[in-house]
Amino acid sequence: MNTIKGKKAAYYTLGCKLNFAETSTIQRQMEAAGVETAKSGETADVCIVNTCSVTEVADSKSRQAISRLRHKHPGALMVVTGCYAKTLSNSPLKGEDIIFVDAKQKGDIPKLIEEAMGTQISLPLREGQGGSFSPACACGERTRYFLKVQDGCDYFCTYCTIPFARGRSRNGSIASLVCQAEEAARMGGKEVVLTGVNIGDFGKTTGETFIDLLRALDRVEGIERYRISSIEPNLLTEEIIRFCAESRAFMPHFHIPLQSGSDEVLRLMHRRYDTKFFREKIDEVRRYIPDAFIGVDVIVGMRGETDELFAQARDFMEALPVSQFHVFSYSERPGTKALQIPGKVSPQKKHERSQQILALSNEKLHIHYNIYKGQTRPVLLEHSSKGGALHGFTDNYIRVSLTPTLSKGEGALTNSIVNVRLGEWNEKGDALKGEIVK
Repeated sequence: MNTIKGKKAAYYTLGCKLNFAETSTIQRQMEAAGVETAKSGETADVCIVNTCSVTEVADSKSRQAISRLRHKHPGALMVVTGCYAKTLSNSPLKGEDIIFVDAKQKGDIPKLIEEAMGTQISLPLREGQGGSFSPACACGERTRYFLKVQDGCDYFCTYCTIPFARGRSRNGSIASLVCQAEEAARMGGKEVVLTGVNIGDFGKTTGETFIDLLRALDRVEGIERYRISSIEPNLLTEEIIRFCAESRAFMPHFHIPLQSGSDEVLRLMHRRYDTKFFREKIDEVRRYIPDAFIGVDVIVGMRGETDELFAQARDFMEALPVSQFHVFSYSERPGTKALQIPGKVSPQKKHERSQQILALSNEKLHIHYNIYKGQTRPVLLEHSSKGGALHGFTDNYIRVSLTPTLSKGEGALTNSIVNVRLGEWNEKGDALKGEIVK
């Protein structure tokens, strides 16, 4: 007997694009089981929170979200999943109104909720099998779809809890992922972002390869753009770069984690490359795709990062021909090997170092944008705020704002790719002004 049909559910997601894609899939599964999505002002019977645990701040936000939802929806069954679920299952939040679902069993959430509501008992954390892969493909807030191609990680970097939270590397089959991309195309999707935890490690489950996945997706009719969300430098092969340079739909856009520009800190992190290798990889991308946008993840304030090592790291990053740095302050994670490293960095120094790299990132981003002023590039136009200008991104990830005179009455152009001549910076300084080239 279906005990959840006719119930109302509320959803809350924290963290990465992968989490948002998974929550959207869970919501579709719930609706298929007869569960309605609670509207604003309605009290839900079930609240599903997809948590994040990448930093202490993320942990705190996850706890706060659960508390807020409990207050807003009294009596609702709380379903907590995601990377922080395992930690929370042993916390004071535990109670008869809450169940914890392991990240590897997100696909079973409707069934687990039905069990909980049918038996009226609190369920413990449900451990999934290491080889299980829960598919997810979701449309974002604007026009792009997020396709989960891989989950889990086998790398065990010293600062990271993700392998413990999400399990070992696993993936869907190329055939199943092509089917999901085809469905996105039927729904009108033009751009798909490939998401995962360590997507370059694709193939552990099925014996396939990431490059073969890219080739298969490139043949899907209707999808005009693909972006690779993030790929480890040691897994970004010359073959992959060359394919993206020559492919029909893969954009000149890479997101490559560096984490530190110091070889000593990379060693402490147990990263699988050094700065020489990383620089050669960036140069390789530039050689094949000179106009590529290259985003780079960086962690500052890692245990053992002295003032001298940070200065070395900053000098290395300053010399890198990249487009932007995504900066994170190191956060103490329970159970990680990094806690055994001496030389804890103070919060003040973490903040100072973060501000330095953010300033450097802003310089890099302005250089990237300024190069293309006056050029005409293809832009996928996105939904605009009510009465506002249309926005979008070029193929090489420059944010563009159409001038108000051209935006009026052009809502029909949303989710279409048009040629745009790039102009000066807009008033907010977060995009280049653009003019559609007829």
